[in-house]
Amino acid sequence: MSVQTARLARQRPAQTEVERADRRRRLLRGLRLSGVQLFCFTVAAGFFALPLVYLLVQAFKTYGSFLKDPTGLPHPWTLSNFGAAWSQGDFATEMVNSLLYAVVPDVITLILGVFLAFPISRGWFRRSNLLYGFFVFSGFLPGGLIPLFVEAQKLGLYDNRVGYLVLTSLTGAGFFFFVGYIKTIPRELDEAAAMDGCGYFRFIFRIVIPQMKPALATFAIFGFVASWNNLILPLIMLSDSGLWPVTRGLYGFFGEHTTQWPLIAAATVIVAAPILVVFALLQRHLVEGVGGGAAAGAQGVGQTPAAQTAAE
Repeated sequence: MSVQTARLARQRPAQTEVERADRRRRLLRGLRLSGVQLFCFTVAAGFFALPLVYLLVQAFKTYGSFLKDPTGLPHPWTLSNFGAAWSQGDFATEMVNSLLYAVVPDVITLILGVFLAFPISRGWFRRSNLLYGFFVFSGFLPGGLIPLFVEAQKLGLYDNRVGYLVLTSLTGAGFFFFVGYIKTIPRELDEAAAMDGCGYFRFIFRIVIPQMKPALATFAIFGFVASWNNLILPLIMLSDSGLWPVTRGLYGFFGEHTTQWPLIAAATVIVAAPILVVFALLQRHLVEGVGGGAAAGAQGVGQTPAAQTAAE
């Protein structure tokens, strides 16, 4: 890359930091709550948090303590339920499977989404708006599980790890969001890279993807959570217990220990813990990515963002 391309690539992160700081200031101003809003927020948070707190408390009870007082605090507190649930449910193997089923499709989907969104956002096709609308509309259609099951059987993708990864790696989630985000990247970078003789794949990986870190982090979180929590597809496509993810394993664990509620609560906490950790670590990127993509998402495909036009 020439000096001009390198300079533009360095200028863009600086502009991005200014935009992020401005979004944070607007977000903080929007977080000033009135009394009614604070009351509604507290009630809503209580509805969501109380079941989780209750579940966590039950995980520390013995079975006898749960029968005596199902709603009270544990007496005595015990960690034995977590060890028993981990060993009896074979969650070690299922955790590895879930991690594989969540990470590999996530990475493939994000890369394919960027390669598809870039030419559409730049208007390289004559009917870019129509094609963009088609992809957005297809996201609202229900999934055809029966045709997918028949297709998996015909193609030899049923009940095997590689086949399941193929079925879950071609969803295209996040594509419509990437189109709006890429429009915020200056076209001068495209022109400078073309003048330098930078190839298309190199340009995407070296210039575009680094500029899209907040958006990619946002949909990496969404994709990871969706894949980790997926139960219907593993229930249909995976009959071998050695291939089960944690959601399918938890479903079977519940069937085997229907009356052991403290044990079931501990198993549920084990399955949910990785999601809570991922969200806690990456929530900053989640807010930045949603705010950045929404800024240009309402404009037509191929149009120049208003802020960029004003700067020019």
